[in-house]
Amino acid sequence: MQDINEKGHTTQDVASPLSAVDEPSSPTLSLARTLSQGHDVRMQVDLEYEDNDTHSFTSLELAETKNLVTFQHEDTGNPHNWSHRYRAFVVFVGILTTLNSVLGSSLPSGYGDVIGEHFNVSGAALVLPISLWLFGYVVGPLVFGPLSERYGRQLVMWGSSAGFTIFNIAINFSPNFVSFVLFRLIMGVFGSSAISVTGGIFADLYDEPIPRGRAMAVFMTATGYGAILAPTATGYLGTYGWRWPTWFQLMFSGASWIPLVFLPETYAPTILLRRAKKVRKATPGSNVMAPIELEKTGIKELVVVVLARPMRMLFTEWIVLFSCFYLAFVYAIYYMFFQAFPIIYVDIYGFTMGEEGLAFNSIGIGAILTLVMWLWFDKYYYDAVARGAWWTAKEEYRRLPLACLAAPLLSIGMFWIGWGSKSSHWIVPTLGGIPFGFGFTLLFMSLTNYVVDAYQVFAASALAASSCSRSLFGAVLPFAAAPMFDRLGVPWACSLLGFVSIILGLVPFAFIRFGEQIRANSKFCQQLAAEKERLKEEQIRRGKKREARERKRLRRARDEEEAPMEEVDR
Repeated sequence: MQDINEKGHTTQDVASPLSAVDEPSSPTLSLARTLSQGHDVRMQVDLEYEDNDTHSFTSLELAETKNLVTFQHEDTGNPHNWSHRYRAFVVFVGILTTLNSVLGSSLPSGYGDVIGEHFNVSGAALVLPISLWLFGYVVGPLVFGPLSERYGRQLVMWGSSAGFTIFNIAINFSPNFVSFVLFRLIMGVFGSSAISVTGGIFADLYDEPIPRGRAMAVFMTATGYGAILAPTATGYLGTYGWRWPTWFQLMFSGASWIPLVFLPETYAPTILLRRAKKVRKATPGSNVMAPIELEKTGIKELVVVVLARPMRMLFTEWIVLFSCFYLAFVYAIYYMFFQAFPIIYVDIYGFTMGEEGLAFNSIGIGAILTLVMWLWFDKYYYDAVARGAWWTAKEEYRRLPLACLAAPLLSIGMFWIGWGSKSSHWIVPTLGGIPFGFGFTLLFMSLTNYVVDAYQVFAASALAASSCSRSLFGAVLPFAAAPMFDRLGVPWACSLLGFVSIILGLVPFAFIRFGEQIRANSKFCQQLAAEKERLKEEQIRRGKKREARERKRLRRARDEEEAPMEEVDR
C-alpha cells in the first residue's frame, strides 16, 4: 500500500512489500527491504543497524507498524535529482567554507617573527600557532563528520561556522600568547568541520563517480591553494601589526557567510526526517516515520556507533588505514615546508617574509596543473569504458593510476627543492615546488576519491579518520623541521623525506594489486555491494509490476471500449 502525503514523497506500508516480494532471511534484511527508494537512506539504516552491537528488535517492531517516508522516482527533493546549477552552488559553498579554514591553518607562517616580537616568544613556541590549529583538525572530524551523518550536513556546517567566526573575533583581542594559541586551537576544531563534512556532501549530491570525482578535484585544487596564499598575504599584512592578518581572516570568514546561509540540507535521511515531521504535524496520529527514526539514538549508541565510527574504520578498514598513513606523512611534509621555506629563502637567499610567501606559489602552480591532468584522465578513462577496455572493469583503475604517477613526482619535487637550494639562484629550488605541488595534490585527489567511491554513504566518517590522522602528523612533525634542517642541512633533510615518500609510494600500487580483495573482505564494502544488488533486484521487480499494471489498465480500457459495441450488437 502506498499513499502520497505530500508532493515529492510517499509513505509506504512496510508490511506489504515484505509479504509481497519475498520472505526476509534475517532481521537486517527485513529492515533493509522496507525502503523502496532513496539508495543512500537504505544503506545508512542497514549499515547502522548491522554495525550496532547494542541494537535490539525495537526498530523492526516499529517497521512492522509504521509507514516510511521515501523518495519517489525523480523526486526533486532528492539531492541526486537537483539541477546541475544548484548542485554547483552547493559545491561552491563547500569549497569557500573549506578555503576559509585552510587559509587560517597556515596564516601565522608569513609573520611568525611579528607574533614572536609582540608576545615575546621565540623558537619552538612559534610552531604552536599552526600546530595547535592542526590539533583542532584532529579532534573536530571525530565529532563533526559522524554528527553530520546523524543530524544532517546543514546544521553541522552552520553551527561549526558560527563557532569559527566567534573565536575569529576573539583572537583579535588576545591579551597574551597563551590565549592566542588557545583561540587558534578552538578555531581549528570548528574549522575542521568543513573539511570532514564536504566530502560527504559531494557523496550526497552525486551518485555517479564521474561528476563526484570532478567536484572533488575542483574542491581539492581550490582549497589546496588556500594554505599557499596565506603566507603571501600575511607576509605583507604582518608588517602593519600582528592583528592585521587575523582581521583579514575575519573579513574572509564574514564574506563566506553570505552563500553559507543558503546552504540546503543534502543528507537524504535528514531530508526524509523533516518530511515525516511535516506529515505528522499536518495529520496528527499518522503512523509516519523516516527510516533514520528506526535507529536507536541514545547516548550509548551515539558514542559507540556514531562518534567512534571514524576510529573503527581507521583500524579495521585496510583502505582507510593505509590511505590515512600515506596522506598523513605527505600532509606533514607540506606543513613542514612552512618552517623550511624561511630557512631556504630568508636565510639562504635573503628574502623578506612577503617574498618568501610568494615562493609557495610554485606549489600552487603544480596544484592547478593537477586539475588539468585529472580532467584529462577522467575523460580518457570513461572513453575507455565506452570502448569496453579490459582494464576498466577493475574499480581501482578509476582513481589509482594517477596516484601511481603522483608518488614519484612528489619525491622528485622534494629532492629538487633540497638540492636546488645549493644553487646561487632562487629560481632553481622554487621550480621544484611545481612537481611537489603536482604530486601532493594529485595524490590527495586520487586517494580521497578512491576512499569516497569505496565507502560512499559513510564517506564523511572515512574522511574524518583521514583528516584526523594527517592533522596529527601535520601538528607534530613540524616541531622537528627546524632541528632536522639545521642538523642535516637543506639538501639531506629534503632527501630524507624524499626517501621515506618513495617507500610509502608503494601504497597505491598495492591497492591496484590487492584493492579488490581488500574491498571484498571489508564489512562496509560488502554491505554496500549487497544493498546495491538488492536495489537492482527490487527495481526489476517494480518494473515488472509497473508493466503488469499497465497491461491490466490497457486491457480494462479495451474492454470498456468494446462493451458499448456489444450492447449495440445485442
